[in-house]
Amino acid sequence: MSDFEAILRAYEAAGGDPAFLKSPTVGSLVISGNQVLGLNAVPGLSVEASPLADGVQVAVRVAEGAKIAFPVHLCFGVVPAEGVQRIVVDFQIGAGAAVEFLAHCTFPNALRVQHIMEGEVHVGAGATMRYSEVHYHGEAGGIEVLPKVRTVVEERGRYRSAFTQTHGRAGRIEFDYQVDVASHGLAELTAKALGYGEDRITIRETIRLNGEGARGLAKSRVAVRDRAQSHVFATTEGHAPLARGHVDCVEIVRDQALAYAAPIVVVTDARAQITHEAAIGTVGKKELETLMSRGVEEEEAVDIIVRGMLGE
Repeated sequence: MSDFEAILRAYEAAGGDPAFLKSPTVGSLVISGNQVLGLNAVPGLSVEASPLADGVQVAVRVAEGAKIAFPVHLCFGVVPAEGVQRIVVDFQIGAGAAVEFLAHCTFPNALRVQHIMEGEVHVGAGATMRYSEVHYHGEAGGIEVLPKVRTVVEERGRYRSAFTQTHGRAGRIEFDYQVDVASHGLAELTAKALGYGEDRITIRETIRLNGEGARGLAKSRVAVRDRAQSHVFATTEGHAPLARGHVDCVEIVRDQALAYAAPIVVVTDARAQITHEAAIGTVGKKELETLMSRGVEEEEAVDIIVRGMLGE
């Protein structure tokens, strides 16, 4: 089986549709390890990729005013049991443009694999960017996922990012996102993760609302069991009049697992308003009893509740 076929199978296992990676009308990029296996640009979208010793450097450009009709599909992965993949990516979304990215990251056989993401994102004035990233990990727990992204959202820009890891062992996740938002711009960061065994999950999200009327939401949903650990550090800062932000963190903890949440709000302008809420606990007794009364075994009922909390 070729490298391309192997990564397509892993991509499909992660929930992606390989047909999109072969369509000439859909923008796409396929990277396995440090090899670019597929790349397709469409009008208004430019993608350049060049190999590094341990990964790939990627430049994504969306032209000013361009409206990309179909989501751009990205596939990053390491199929072998060992390896390092470093993705250095720069997104430049032109003023008034609109684009959505669907990324699937697959590491089905990981015993000693590192996936490092170093990202820079610039969302131009009045532009809209959505970025959804779904991870598929194997059951060995030998994966380290280390994404670090710095984002700037210009005036009236819109940026929404969603990170999901709910299939396979989390391994070690160190998630670090920072966003600066200009006047009347919007940033929404969502992170969902499931850990068990000896997994370690750390989520750091910071949204700085620097312009008048800027808005931000940092939302996380994490479930841990066995001896897994999760640490969530979510910060929203209001530095301008009428800035509005919210931190929303929910964690479910079972067995001998550990869950830690530190929502932080910072306000330097009296006309800004930043709020937060955090909840840590086990599954709800009423929900559990309802499912069990319908013949669902306790362990399965707990899994259903957890999956529901994670949006599945």
